[in-house]
Amino acid sequence: MGNRLTQIATRTGDDGTTGLGDNTRVSKDSPRPHAMGDVDELNSHIGLLLCEPLPTEVRTLLSDVQHQLFNLGGELSIPGFELLKDEALAQLDEALATHNAALPRLAEFILPAGTRAASQAHVCRTVARRAERSVVALGAVEAVRDAPRRYLNRLSDLMFVLARVLNRLDGGDDVYWKSERMARAESGAP
Repeated sequence: MGNRLTQIATRTGDDGTTGLGDNTRVSKDSPRPHAMGDVDELNSHIGLLLCEPLPTEVRTLLSDVQHQLFNLGGELSIPGFELLKDEALAQLDEALATHNAALPRLAEFILPAGTRAASQAHVCRTVARRAERSVVALGAVEAVRDAPRRYLNRLSDLMFVLARVLNRLDGGDDVYWKSERMARAESGAP
């Protein structure tokens, strides 16, 4: 997979292009660099979430996710290459099932709010959705395996669930959207 970076300021991107892992150069505004950048941003936001106090199993999971996102980014940077394995998606599915089973059913939509850790998990969720859309856009113009798209879709679901888990640490709860339906139910009105 390409050469390791030995020099950061190469000036080769000054012309508005970027190098891919197969040594081709493309416009920085083309779909592949967009997808790579969104995955990189997601990984950075997960790194920020890891600065918060987290349960050990969540911290370990998110550290694994960062490595898988690096694999996913590497796969995107080399057209036709495969780095993201099926086991990565299976890990997300297992974590989703485990954490979701411990949560109460949702009574209403929730706001991306609560504790700082939960709010950062929501940021990760929304960036994962954007990265997924970028991978879908890339797949519309170039061949891309299903695994990156499926991984990002599942990861955004997991980040939603983890936000709910993190809001419940120390006795907290979800922050519910105050819909008209909920307001009527609270007031006893039909």
